Amino acid sequence: MGEQALPAGRDVIIGRDSELDRLSALVVGGAGDGGRVLLLSGAAGMGKTTLLEYAARRAEQAGRRVLRASGRESESNLAFAALHQLLRPVLDETAHLPDRQRRALLGAFGFAADTPDPLLTGVAVLTLLSQVAERAPLVVVLDDAQWIDPASADVLAFAARRLDDDPITLLAALRDLTPRPLDAAGFPTLTLGPLDDAASRRLLDLRAPGLTGRIRERVLDQAAGNPLALLELAAHAPLASDDHGPLPVGERLAAGYAARLAELPEAARRALVLLAAADAEDPPDAVLALLPDADDKIWPAVEESGLVRRAGRHLRFRHPLVRSAIYHATPFDARLHAHRTLAGALRDEPDRRAWHLAAAALHPDAEVSAALERTAARARRRGGYAAAAKALARAAELRPDRRESARLLTDAAASAVLTGDLPWVEELAGQARTRTDDPAVLATAALHVGRLSALTRRHAATFDELAGIAGDLALTHPDIALDALAGTAVLRFYSGEESQRQEIDRLLPRLPATPLREWARVVSDPFGTGREAASRLPALMAAAGRDHGADDRRETGLRADAGNSPERLTALAVAAWVLDETPLAVRTFDAAVRSWRSSGPLPDGLGGVVALACFEYGRWDQARALCAELGALPAAARLHHAVACAHAIEAMVVAAQGDTVTARALADEALRLVDPLESRSVAVYAHRALTTAAMAEGDYEAAYEHLRGVFGPAGDPVHYHASHPALPDLAESAARTGRRAEAVEAVERAARVLAGGGSPRLRGLVHRGRALLAGPERAEEEFLAALAVPELERWPFEHAQALLEYAQWLRRRRRIAEARPFLTSAYDTFRRLGARPWSERAQAELRAAGLDVGPADPGALSRLSPQQQQIVRLAARGLTNREIGERLFLSPRTVGSHLYRTFPKLGVTARSQLRDVVEAAGADGGW
Repeated sequence: MGEQALPAGRDVIIGRDSELDRLSALVVGGAGDGGRVLLLSGAAGMGKTTLLEYAARRAEQAGRRVLRASGRESESNLAFAALHQLLRPVLDETAHLPDRQRRALLGAFGFAADTPDPLLTGVAVLTLLSQVAERAPLVVVLDDAQWIDPASADVLAFAARRLDDDPITLLAALRDLTPRPLDAAGFPTLTLGPLDDAASRRLLDLRAPGLTGRIRERVLDQAAGNPLALLELAAHAPLASDDHGPLPVGERLAAGYAARLAELPEAARRALVLLAAADAEDPPDAVLALLPDADDKIWPAVEESGLVRRAGRHLRFRHPLVRSAIYHATPFDARLHAHRTLAGALRDEPDRRAWHLAAAALHPDAEVSAALERTAARARRRGGYAAAAKALARAAELRPDRRESARLLTDAAASAVLTGDLPWVEELAGQARTRTDDPAVLATAALHVGRLSALTRRHAATFDELAGIAGDLALTHPDIALDALAGTAVLRFYSGEESQRQEIDRLLPRLPATPLREWARVVSDPFGTGREAASRLPALMAAAGRDHGADDRRETGLRADAGNSPERLTALAVAAWVLDETPLAVRTFDAAVRSWRSSGPLPDGLGGVVALACFEYGRWDQARALCAELGALPAAARLHHAVACAHAIEAMVVAAQGDTVTARALADEALRLVDPLESRSVAVYAHRALTTAAMAEGDYEAAYEHLRGVFGPAGDPVHYHASHPALPDLAESAARTGRRAEAVEAVERAARVLAGGGSPRLRGLVHRGRALLAGPERAEEEFLAALAVPELERWPFEHAQALLEYAQWLRRRRRIAEARPFLTSAYDTFRRLGARPWSERAQAELRAAGLDVGPADPGALSRLSPQQQQIVRLAARGLTNREIGERLFLSPRTVGSHLYRTFPKLGVTARSQLRDVVEAAGADGGW
């Protein structure tokens, strides 16, 4: 029987892109192509049936004829049963076979008195398939081929080896570790391994979106990348009664394996139960030593059961679901005995011993609870925050003292914050609230929830809660109050709400004067009262850099007592970035990120600001990588603001690179995920991306309309920090669409706001805006004022835009010699960044100025990946992205993305230049 399968559409087949491409190439090849054979091999549940269904569907969509058969264990001893199933739809066409072949084939099926002749039967099948393929290319699909009867398998293998001249494709799926008759024919085999972690998580997002962190991580761990196991365990995981041991499976599976278990000798059964209860790392010899009546016959009997397989010194269950089924088919008392036995044998491995003791504990036990708390501390030092949270939560269940239990649950919530799973943090905090009325513990639990809630849509409500904590505990617990204040500053930045800045200003005098209080002031009001902290940043960062890593705590904000820890480095870098000290911020982020990653993943709230800093600093590839990591957060975590922020920032990058279709899709998705009034920063980034996309296409009318989401109707910035960098875009689009007066008012309003506390960068952007709107008598003065700001070079894209704008102004006044150096510098920067539309404009200006720019490195083509080389060569021939995609079985969007990434590497800015690159590199490789 075939495996459980997802629908056959490519968009819901997760983690099998290369396999899908290979199958598409096979079944949708040219009609005149010769025969092709491919075996799909893999464990049960790896998706072989799903891939076959996809291939059959693709073949039918392409006008191919498809014949199907599926092996059945119950028919594996019936000669020619599978062959009859396969050919039944075309048996009428046997009338056109030569008489001897027809009688041989019908004799094999019992429709004629002739004794089957294997050779003649094979020839008949080959002839029949060729006849069918004459009208349309044919695809033969065989599922569960390990159960195909040997007679059918021999005939089909005979035919498959002779398909060279016929447009016939044969695809067969065979399960690992079972008899595989077709495999002996030596055909090409595609082995399906486990899904990687990212694909496993995407599959759970699609099929089990409500699965929360604790259970979700257990499912991911125990399924080991097997798609069927992921879905089966996810379906029954909520029924789990504890946090240790295998997750339950459905009753049918459990009953089936219980029956097989009952057939084994008693010692073998106890050995399997021990293996099911044990950690995967336990070698079988160690488990065997725990059996008082063990002998050398136990493990052969266990292996012969077909339930396990040996892998070096280890025994592994043949399928992830086998372990779960055996464990839950075992009586409860026997499972407890197995855990106690294992705990007794693991005295030198305290972490595993603690979990086995916890699994066997039926009542509160302070000693086991303390052992789990020590396990959590060790996990946290290794960056295992989910493991630490799980251990602390179980320790809380076993701690007899309710106040101590509440503390452990609060600590568990703190570790769970770093997993990004808000429902889990809320669950742990809720459990803590039921065990204590201590205001400090309750506030700390709420603070942990608030740290992740800041990354959702609930900014106003979360701000009010954190501000309340800061005010209520300012006198009695100032450390907690300062942490809460830091959280309100982050929320103020996300929302851009002016009333929140006023509330923070009201709270500041009530709290002790610490670096954390200054940090909150900077983030909340960087161009007002926070500006005075800018001069102290280098010294603070130098001190943090000397000692970072001294504190093992991991929080998303700067703790009042954090010392010179990675979170302190992070917070200082954030302050530097907010104050437009971007080079300092990037260097400090580099140190902080290295420190975070040395012990685990980045906090979910950090990726967005680091990506923004990298974008501004010209590290666009790094910015996109961080956005991809953040954008992959599971939907169940509800961190919509964080995901939207990633999409908006990536949209800004790809818009500047000229991939306007992708930019619009990302920006639109970002705007869909958030409330623009609750997440003004993200909304502004998304509208800036849409503005850049429109300007890349020369549509300045659309650009001006998008800027209404960056500057309000009266020209006021929508966000106190995120809007100002778009001032030159506002000026240029207004100048090109006849709206100079409106834009002049917005630029001058910004100039007044920034006059006292604005950064040199922002003052340079004001000069650029004025230059683009000014008349001839003032424009040059403003351009030179902008370019005279030395700090502007720290933002390479903005600096190159200023150079290009001034050079264009010079060339239009026929000051060509003066324009050339500015154009050359701008062009070099745009090309290095991969800002294709702007590099094309700079190149056009250079040509108009009497200079020509061509590919810089003829050998660059050979340094591209093979697939990128194919795309470049086909594009050089004049093929469109869609035509290239059809040839290489890629989407047009993927082709376009590859081209945009290769342009700067090849030193070109236009598709028309690719022919020169290919010719310079030599022969076109047959493409």
